[in-house]
Formats: sequence, structure tokens, C-alpha cells
Amino acid sequence: MASISALGIGSGMDLNGLLDQLAAAERQKLQPITQQKQLQQAKISAYGRIENALSSFQEAAAKLNKAATFQGVSSTASGSAVTVAASPTAPIGTYTVNVLDRAEAYSVATAGVADQNANLGGGNLSFTLGNGDTLDVAIDAEKSSLVDIRNAINSANGGVQASIVNDGSGTPYRLVMNSTATGTDAGITNIDFGALGGELTLDLATEQEAQNAMLNVNGINITSQSNRVEGAIQGVTLDLQEQGSSTVSITRDAELTEKAIKGFVEKYNNLQTVIGDLTRFGGEGGENGSLLGDSTLRTVQSRMRSIMGSGVEDGNMRMLRDVGIDLGLDGKLTLNESKVAELAGSNMTDLATFFAGTSAEGGLSGKIDVSIKQLLQDGGPIKNTTKGLQDSMRRLDDRFMRMEDNIEKTIERYRTQFARLDSMVANMNSTSMYLTQQFDMLNAQMGRK
Repeated sequence: MASISALGIGSGMDLNGLLDQLAAAERQKLQPITQQKQLQQAKISAYGRIENALSSFQEAAAKLNKAATFQGVSSTASGSAVTVAASPTAPIGTYTVNVLDRAEAYSVATAGVADQNANLGGGNLSFTLGNGDTLDVAIDAEKSSLVDIRNAINSANGGVQASIVNDGSGTPYRLVMNSTATGTDAGITNIDFGALGGELTLDLATEQEAQNAMLNVNGINITSQSNRVEGAIQGVTLDLQEQGSSTVSITRDAELTEKAIKGFVEKYNNLQTVIGDLTRFGGEGGENGSLLGDSTLRTVQSRMRSIMGSGVEDGNMRMLRDVGIDLGLDGKLTLNESKVAELAGSNMTDLATFFAGTSAEGGLSGKIDVSIKQLLQDGGPIKNTTKGLQDSMRRLDDRFMRMEDNIEKTIERYRTQFARLDSMVANMNSTSMYLTQQFDMLNAQMGRK
């Protein structure tokens, strides 16, 4: 069979060009399927945008369904005596905190030795802590240098930390032992060197006694084992920095609530923008949205409008306008920031009731969450519609492949027919040339030329 590149050589006809034109004409049959696939894919992508916008709005609404959003507090401390951190359970108020003493850890050093790597002999070290706990550290005679003793104490992890200092004297190496925590309970009350007592002795001049923190909160004296004090003020953690006085202020964090409401409005309006873009009417010469007239999208619109327009049944605030949010004719929300700020500062309870309700599904946010879950769940309208579009895409792909196969077979049939035509014309041309030559020879012999 002649190849496509050889077509027309024998006949002198542009059979390759003709075959290309026929192939292009055949492939036009694929165009309607391609267009249908593009349309279906555009709808699938559009539903992906709707799902993303609904999920984002659902997340924004969920923040307003949490009690913590309406119970946030902020804390400040004047002066440098303390730093402060407050949890949502902290009561609003102002507190005077006087730091009388900071908590200290126990510390003591031994007398110095000349060589920190020289063995000092085996034995048992025993420590007694202020809370009654004991720590026993066995020292091997072959590993009994000051370095080895330090390492053995630290490896025991028993509430005592050891280090070596060099004081620059003739016997410079000292073993410093301190409790790992502050306060008298963690302080070391007794150190027994046992058999090592002949080599190691305490330098009591270096001893620093363990000490508890002492502070006064609104006239009430408080003792703490550490410099981090919890419970002196409900829900507040005080970190004692230095002796002195600080005023601690716990105030309602209205900004947290206002930010959540603002995010709620922005995400809802974004959802409406996406819906508007997908359902736009292009008019004469314009481009319509990919879901113009789509029944599933109308379901989404109607459910959202119903929830936002109907408000809630409980509480002193029932409608969006009561909390400083207006629902416009275009379906979008307008936020009255000054009104929201005023309510957040003076009426946080009613705000919380409107959005969060008295149950997980009672407030506006709960109603929104339930509705969006129904829209997005497996078996819901969006998933079902998307699945239908994907099934249609698969059928179109199968149809495209079958038609493409038929087109290839048709083109191959044309190629075969053209090859035969080319061969036939070539043979006819060859016969014509032969006859012409014979007639010319005959005429010559007869003296006609």
C-alpha cells in the first residue's frame, strides 16, 4: 500500500492535500463532542467554586458558634514586676499585685580540687529534698573524677543539677549542685558524700537557700513555690519578674468578636459574588455564567437567603439588623461596624445568643452549619449534580474515542482508495506515453513527419 507521503507521485495530482482536507472535514464531527465536554467541565469547575465558597462561609460561621469567641479577654500589667496572661475564664477587673520576694532555687558548691579528671574514690552520694524525696547516686571508684560525679548526678534526673566551675585558684575545680526547681519543696536540705567525704567537702559560704515567692494580690498574701503563679487571680497566670508593684487589668476582648463577625460578613458576600458570577446573563454578545438557570444553584441560593432572612427564634436579638448587619436587595450583607462595636462592648451576651444560641444548632451559626452540611454532604444536591456531570463527561469521552476511531478508519479507507487511484492514473499515463511514442514512430516510418 502506498504511504501518504507518496500519494500523487504517480498521477501528479495533489492527493496528499485532498486527503488532508477530507481528514479535517471528518474531524469536524468531533467538535460538538469537544464543545459538550468543555461545557460539562466548566460546570464541574463552577461547582468546585461553589463548594469552596460555601466551606469558607461555613468556617467563618463556625467561629461565631463558639463560646470562646464571645468570652475573649485581654490582659495588661503596668510596671515591670510581673507579666500576665489571661484565659477566657478570667473575671473582668483590676488587681494590684505586689511582689515581695521571687522564688529561688537552692545552690551550693564544694571546695576546690586540683584536677577535675582525677579519680576521688568510689562511694554513694545522697541528697534529701525539701519535700522529703531522696536521690542516691552510686559512684564507681574507676569513674569517680569530678567530671564523672557531675555526669552521674545529672544522669540520675532526680531534681539535682550539677556543674563544674573554675575559680582560678590553685585548686580551681568546684562541683556546684543546685535544685532544678525553685522553692523550698525542691530545695536540697542535706547532702551526704559518704566515702567521698574525705575528698569532697561543702563550701557553706557559697550556699544559697531555697526560697518561695511571696506576693500580695489586692491585700491577700500568697506564697508560691515558683515564679509562675496560677490561681492567685482566677484564670490568670502571673510571671514574677522582680520585686515591686504592678496593676493588672483584665478587660473584655471585644476585638475578637468584632473580627469574627466581620469575617462572617466577608465570606457570605464572597459566596454571593461567586453565585452572581456563575449565574450572570451576558446579554447580546456577552458571555453567560456557566450555571445560568441551574436548578441546583437555585437551591443553594434559596436556602442561604431563607436562613439569613429568617433570623433566630430565641434571645433579645432575632434578626441580622439587630446585630448591626443589613441584608440588601442584592443578597449581600452590609456591616455597621460602629453598632457591632457598641454591642460587643455592652451587650456581648445577646450577641452570643444570636450567633451561637443555647445549643450547637440553635443560633444563626448553627442553622448555617446544618444547611451547608446538607448541601455539601455525599448524596446532597451539589455532590449528586457533580457526579452526574462527571458521568456525562465519561460518556462523552467514550463517544469521542469511538468516533475518533471511526474517523481514523475512514481516513485510512480514503488513503487506500487514493493510493489505488494514484497507481491507476500512473498506469494510464504510462500507457498513454507508450501509445504516443508508437504513433510517432509509425508516422515517421510513413513519412508523415
